Amino acid sequence: MTQELADRLGVGKGTIYRYFPSKRDLFLAAADRVMRSLTAQVDAGIAGIEDGVERIARGVTAFLTFFAERPEYVELLIQERAQFKDRTRPTYIEHREVRGRKWQALYAEMQEAGRLRDLGPEQISEVVGNLIYGTMFTNYFAGPGKPVAEQARDILEVVFRGILSDSERARLAGADLTPPACGPPAGSRPDTKA
Repeated sequence: MTQELADRLGVGKGTIYRYFPSKRDLFLAAADRVMRSLTAQVDAGIAGIEDGVERIARGVTAFLTFFAERPEYVELLIQERAQFKDRTRPTYIEHREVRGRKWQALYAEMQEAGRLRDLGPEQISEVVGNLIYGTMFTNYFAGPGKPVAEQARDILEVVFRGILSDSERARLAGADLTPPACGPPAGSRPDTKA
């Protein structure tokens, strides 16, 4: 891998190791670069957009487009997790936490303006983030079932309008929507002994 990279860059292998003391350091730097590139694309997609709803829509679209156009970056994130299981926080999660704060601030502003329900900015950020992260992986493993713009529209339709009818939302107003426990407690693993 390192020799191939050196050949592509037209430098000696030693030059690479001068900047990256190990393959691990090189790999993690590559994963970090992917995430910085993603951030740049999303930032470019939302630049100059004042309306919060439009910013969310463009951010979702930019995220999905970034990985659809660069499937090798998805593979890099998968390989990072497979190769470096000792890391408690993959690069994607580290970057998502930092970026999430900016999105949470937007959601809080929109809530204060009465444009979003009072769900908590962290909850909104986590749910939207998980939806697009899952879509990115589904596209990689199964292939996109539809163009990115349609996928973004579908996600936004569900996020912005929900799946329940107005009458069903009214019926459930104030209800506890926590599902009953259906499996082992969080953090535990089922016994795998036969």
